[in-house]
Amino acid sequence: MRKLLFSPLVFVLGWACQSSADVSFDEGKVLFSDYCSKCHGDDAKGGGQAAAHLKTEPADLTRIAARRDGIWPMLEVMSIIDGYTKSTNPREDMPVVSELSEGPMVEFDTGNGLVTPIPARLIALARYLESVQSPKPKRYVP
Repeated sequence: MRKLLFSPLVFVLGWACQSSADVSFDEGKVLFSDYCSKCHGDDAKGGGQAAAHLKTEPADLTRIAARRDGIWPMLEVMSIIDGYTKSTNPREDMPVVSELSEGPMVEFDTGNGLVTPIPARLIALARYLESVQSPKPKRYVP
C-alpha cells in the first residue's frame, strides 16, 4: 500500500520539476563565453582582451560573493547583467545584452513568496557566475 501512495507522489514531484524550462550550467558557460569573456576574460577575473580599451576596469566576477561577505545576491547579479541597475551603478562600458531576455521563461522565487517569470538564459548565466565564485558563497539571497 505504501508503494502505491509513494509512487504517485514521486511522479507528481518529478513532473513539477520538469515543467519549467531547462536552465543548464552548460548554457550559462556558453553565454558567458559569448557575451562576457571579451571583457571579463575566460576566467571571469576581468582580464579579457577588450579590457584595456574600456573606461571602467571590468570586475573580477569570481569575487562577487566575497565582496559581499560571502553572500551570493542572485537578483542583484541578474539585474546588473540585464542592465536594470545601469543607471544607479556607473558601468559605462557594461553593455545590455538583449539576447539574454529572449527565449523561454522560468518561474523564479524572488524571496518574498512571489514567483515571477524570468528569462531562462539570464538565470543560466547568473548560475554559471555563482559556480565560479572563489571562495564559494556561504549564504544566498534571491
